[in-house]
Amino acid sequence: MLLEEILRKAVNDGASDIFIIAGSPLSYKIQGSIVSMQMIEKLLPDSTSDLIEQIYKTANRSEEKYKSSGDDDFSFSIANLARFRINTYCQRGSRAAVIRVIPFSIPDYRELGIPKEVMEISGLFHGMVLISGTAGSGKSTTQACIIDAINQKRQAHVVTLEDPIEYLHRNNQSIISQREVSIDTKSYISGLRACLRQAPDVILLGEMRDSETIQTAITAAETGHLVIATLHTKGAVNTIDRIIDSFPANQQLQVRIQLSMVLDSVISQQLLPAINGGMVPAVEIMKSTPAIRNMIRDSKVYQIENAIQTSNKLGMLSMDQSIMNLYKEKRITADVALEYAVNQEQMKRKLELEK
Repeated sequence: MLLEEILRKAVNDGASDIFIIAGSPLSYKIQGSIVSMQMIEKLLPDSTSDLIEQIYKTANRSEEKYKSSGDDDFSFSIANLARFRINTYCQRGSRAAVIRVIPFSIPDYRELGIPKEVMEISGLFHGMVLISGTAGSGKSTTQACIIDAINQKRQAHVVTLEDPIEYLHRNNQSIISQREVSIDTKSYISGLRACLRQAPDVILLGEMRDSETIQTAITAAETGHLVIATLHTKGAVNTIDRIIDSFPANQQLQVRIQLSMVLDSVISQQLLPAINGGMVPAVEIMKSTPAIRNMIRDSKVYQIENAIQTSNKLGMLSMDQSIMNLYKEKRITADVALEYAVNQEQMKRKLELEK
């Protein structure tokens, strides 16, 4: 079984992910559903091991980290095909991998359904923007679209720290330095510290994983940079709580004060199955008004959700309102709207009124 044939079929079939796991057939994720590759029986451990060896050979990467830690993250490209983000790991004593398919070109945000209010972030010059969501919710794609918009319309030095690099950006109006953790820099924190000496205008963080990285990112925003970062959280309230709770209790007051001053907005998203196939994003948008800054500073973050729901005129959007909009636009079904709603009882009542 040749790796390149598998990758070409995945790209041609429009797959977003490829699963190489012993005991299961070779499978793709297409439009949110996992399907088995035709004519392929269940993979044996020898088969998965062979494919993973081909992956490392294609990526020209040593297997040392994989063998020592049991998992590894990296990416590679195949000319005239696509980029691929790889996670190799061990399960049940056998070797496994999940491959994310990433097109070479930056997608058009309009075709993806990303709201223009999200793209307005590209017009910011300082502050912190957080993009949150679960794994596979499209955070990296949204980040890439924002960076591409900056690249198209203004002169700036953009420094990205990613693990691994996904979308490749070509210099246009801006100069874009893309650094991959473990290859171009030792860690997020060391790369971020060095970044502050690289005359950045915009700093993109693939993920904020610990309090030290978060504190340095906040400091970068305080000193006049635009910092765009992601967290694996759902909703603005959980995102802000996650940041504050990552610090010891005796530091949390200071962090709340700092965050209230630098935070510009929180974008939280999830991908929903669309009626016509594919996936469509539902997006919660929180913007830091004086009232929300006070809520963060005074440890009243729980009030933010209500503030979002009552601040549509200020450009904010709750997750359930975004889902309802998608339903009204006939892009998702009522069942999907109900399944993904934050407040299902309230969503059920709204859907009944729309009938």
